[in-house]
Amino acid sequence: MKEKVILAYSGGLDTTAIIPWLKETYDYEVVCCCIDVGQESELDGLDERAKLSGAEKLYILDVVDEFAEEYIAPCVKAHAVYENKYLLGTSMARPLIAKKLVEIARKENAVAICHGATGKGNDQVRFELGIKALAPDIRIIAPWRCNDTWKMQSREDEIKYCEDHGINLPFSADSSYSRDRNLWHISHEGLELEFPSNEPNYDHLLVLGVSPEKAPDEGEYVTMQFEKGVPVSLNGKKMKYADIIRELNKLGGKHGIGIVDIVENRVVGMKSRGVYETPGGTILYEAHQQLEELILDRDTYAMKMDVANKYAQIVYEGKWFTPLREACQAFIESTQQYVTGEVKFKLYKGNIIKAGTTSPYSLYSESLASFTTGDLYDHHDAEGFINLFGLPLKVRAMKMAEAKNDK
Repeated sequence: MKEKVILAYSGGLDTTAIIPWLKETYDYEVVCCCIDVGQESELDGLDERAKLSGAEKLYILDVVDEFAEEYIAPCVKAHAVYENKYLLGTSMARPLIAKKLVEIARKENAVAICHGATGKGNDQVRFELGIKALAPDIRIIAPWRCNDTWKMQSREDEIKYCEDHGINLPFSADSSYSRDRNLWHISHEGLELEFPSNEPNYDHLLVLGVSPEKAPDEGEYVTMQFEKGVPVSLNGKKMKYADIIRELNKLGGKHGIGIVDIVENRVVGMKSRGVYETPGGTILYEAHQQLEELILDRDTYAMKMDVANKYAQIVYEGKWFTPLREACQAFIESTQQYVTGEVKFKLYKGNIIKAGTTSPYSLYSESLASFTTGDLYDHHDAEGFINLFGLPLKVRAMKMAEAKNDK
């Protein structure tokens, strides 16, 4: 009986070419595994395509709800944003995909897991760190790093390789954007985006929505209810997490929300330029932060911002299954105990405009914040506070003056 390899399968040209390559190079039985994290129509016809390409079996695992509740939700609670722009759409999905690949490998008693990520990108790091953390005994095969046996360097090479192995599928050699889509976002790389001096061709590029210029001239109000940092209803209708994201994607896309053009620093050291569409995620992050700023005390809020930056880096680098990520998560979860309330905002031509926030745990005190004097605050107390708070500045200035006079 032949040994088995689990292939992370998307149905695209790369992973289609990998199937005969694995059988030819290693004489493995190839079991394909497609993890559905919200790719939608990209999954159509995969079963037939995998079988025609020589796979023994195909698993398609719907993990959209798990993705939303166990991977997206923690990042929203953390307000994790990589390099102040990227909402981690691809990064959040990779550890879950790695986890499911390992589960299928155990089920099939496979000796190896194969992925189609290139040797230049982040995904090879994310997939392999996840696999190593969960199944250190399983071999990892990355064809694009196998210089001795993987000779294909272009789409034309891959198409010819497939044809030579009796696989005639409707792949085109025409180049297009390199895209990654899931429930949370869609990313775009390639073509004019390879040159930072070029403006993106949004008419050709956008998938989830429109540019702000083409958004409606009328704004639209949205309300969200949160319980302990988790969104539970949208415009008064209770929904599960994944459905809230889907609806927010529609609303945000309609109003040109969440389009980010970024040159980011990849894990492997190089800079890359891409455009991300995250309409629903951008709204959700903003709504959650709008509620937090009303509820968290100053020191906790400041510390949480530091943890958020570290958390984003951890997730971006593929270190989901680590003690550090779990420790950061424990802190974040403790901050969410009272993040409950309602957020209202208006979507208008790429903007999310506050329209009111309420919470039973709000730390905002009208009497303290007003210009009238109340029982809790005596204006004269500020004088002593300022004297002590400014004492180091005053002492330094006095000493500097003494030093100048002594010259």
